[in-house]
Amino acid sequence: MHGKVLVIDPIATNRIVLRVKLAASHYNMLQASSIAEAVNVLSQETPDLILCAGVLPDGDPLGLLARVRKMGLAGKMPIIVLNCVDNEAERLRLLAGGIDDVLQKPINDALLLARTRSIIRAYATASEWILREGTSRALGFGEAVANFSPAQTVRIVAENPAVADPWIDALSNRISATTVFTKPATAVSETAPGRTPDAFVLVIGPDEGPQMLQLLATIRSQANTRHCAILVMLDGEQATLGAQMLDMGANDLMRCTRSSEELALRLEALLSRKLVTDSLRDTVRSGIEAAVIDPLTGLHNRRYAMPHLARIAERAARTGKPYAVMVADMDHFKRINDTLGHAAGDAVLIEAGRRLKENLRAVDLVARIGGEEFLIVLPGVDLVNARKAAKRLCEIIQTTPFELPDGTSPVDATISIGMTVVDPVGGTKTSVAQTPQALLDRADKALYGAKAKGRNRVILSRPAA
Repeated sequence: MHGKVLVIDPIATNRIVLRVKLAASHYNMLQASSIAEAVNVLSQETPDLILCAGVLPDGDPLGLLARVRKMGLAGKMPIIVLNCVDNEAERLRLLAGGIDDVLQKPINDALLLARTRSIIRAYATASEWILREGTSRALGFGEAVANFSPAQTVRIVAENPAVADPWIDALSNRISATTVFTKPATAVSETAPGRTPDAFVLVIGPDEGPQMLQLLATIRSQANTRHCAILVMLDGEQATLGAQMLDMGANDLMRCTRSSEELALRLEALLSRKLVTDSLRDTVRSGIEAAVIDPLTGLHNRRYAMPHLARIAERAARTGKPYAVMVADMDHFKRINDTLGHAAGDAVLIEAGRRLKENLRAVDLVARIGGEEFLIVLPGVDLVNARKAAKRLCEIIQTTPFELPDGTSPVDATISIGMTVVDPVGGTKTSVAQTPQALLDRADKALYGAKAKGRNRVILSRPAA
């Protein structure tokens, strides 16, 4: 089943008709004839969508919403009201009260199904980000979403500015976002990095459907615009086009003949939802970065480095290309901490990490895997070049003293490197990929040799062929 839909309507025939239509599209149908019956159903089931009649025997849709909020289910399921009378004041009252959409009967079947899919998809996406954000915070990878509202922008897209200007003027005092006009041909191309609009309003006139469908597909396919909210305004009865737009990723739909107040209410709802999902997405992204980045040096940490090393080893086993694994350790680092303080030690580690990173290729891995210990992996590098690279790194650390944060005299430091090289073609023949831990152990053993032989040097560990 695609999801659960609760139909609330006092007329049995209406419930049956909706049940047949939606069940044919693989939705699991629940039914109630009143708010009281709906509350009883909701105490046992959590539907993905509620389709509610405009008139109920024991209240109205806003009364139902109040009961849903009291049960702690608000925000977990959308509510669409199906009205028999085209009453603008009632429609605005319901939208302003928190109802997600109001559809006028008779409703085109394709449009009803497309709107059902669209709104369930939107709520499912938001729920998924909330779940991920909660997991990140539970694991200590992120903080709660900040209650901060940045300035938002809305781009009104129309072929003729005379069509868009009245909407822009009407919205100027109704929503907090800034609204601007653009033509379909430049709606996406004019979107510079860092200036992506939060929402597009596609005003579709007669015979403009194909062009706007193509624009919608472009918005959803571009990396910088794919998360923008999209509201479609149709000129007249274009149910089939509206259904296509919703299925292709539009978030909401209304007629051009409706009021600017309705447009403002729908836009505010979309912008508010986007603000929340953007914040959640940023929190999860920051949490993931925090999970794999060392906070002191900004290098990758052990959690990232070991799986990455495993992938390099597996690829090398397939392609026969060599690679080098190094473990680098700052010499006499405890002496720096004990004599100059931990702030000085941190400064040395940060600068050492920077020097290592900047003097290797972008494809090479540099990770901090211990207090003063770094893992370096060089894909595609044979023994001769790996040894040259390691000696160069030792020299880079040794030749330039490290500046200290308190302005005292710079401190000299050196680094020792233990290294192992896997080269299936050049002599170190392996039939399977080396395990990360085995590679690390070999490089670590070579590091002990470098320390024992006086430090500030490179020692190679050669596994048996």
